[in-house]
Amino acid sequence: MQYYRTQIEDISKKICADMHLAVYDIDEKMSGKGRIIIVYLTKIGGVSLDECARFSRVLGEELETFDLIPERYFLEVSSPGLERPLKLKSHWVSAINEKVAVQFQEEDEKRSVMGTLLEVNQDTVTLDDRGERLQIPLKSISRAKTVFLGLPRGDDDER
Repeated sequence: MQYYRTQIEDISKKICADMHLAVYDIDEKMSGKGRIIIVYLTKIGGVSLDECARFSRVLGEELETFDLIPERYFLEVSSPGLERPLKLKSHWVSAINEKVAVQFQEEDEKRSVMGTLLEVNQDTVTLDDRGERLQIPLKSISRAKTVFLGLPRGDDDER
């Protein structure tokens, strides 16, 4: 299967620059119905449904104009959500001071921790897990995501 991620990412970044958005991630997968291309968008304050729809229309038109993908495909555009995966270094940097859940390998043991992301360095991330600072090598991380714990509950008058 040929992948088009790089070309889609280049086109998406140009569209995002015009719309004041950013590409968070791009995923390509095959299903029984055909190729599915998922573009995740982000911006400070969050991405609206209207922005996703507008971006989807423009990207779809560009993909058709360039006739980039010869076979049948489906295009999905959304935000990465409140609990977003952390795959790229830029994802980690954007999550500093947020709660994160990390699964990683330490020697022969698989570990899972949740804490506040404090630092992102060249080869490691540092979390605060209830007062204990953990430094985790990026190469040992198998899965990570931000964690949304909900909004703090206020007085009944504030709801």
